[in-house]
Amino acid sequence: ALAARNIPIRAGIHTGECERRGPEWSGLAVHIGARIGALAGAGEVLASRTVRDLSAGSGLVFESLGAQHLKGLPEPVDVFRVGTR
Repeated sequence: ALAARNIPIRAGIHTGECERRGPEWSGLAVHIGARIGALAGAGEVLASRTVRDLSAGSGLVFESLGAQHLKGLPEPVDVFRVGTR
């Protein structure tokens, strides 16, 4: 909907355990999602391997961008560009 209005967005998607602290969300899953989103370009959606694995059968296409070293994390995270067929 935003792309149709010429408003490009970027997004990073990860799933995992989160903690709510008042109006804010925190936790490692939130951190990973934000770091993945920071890698995305305008109009791009990137996701972790966890999201790719949980999305099997969804019709989404996942293009591997390889293991990425994300700030604040001790190990690389496999990141994928999300698209449709």
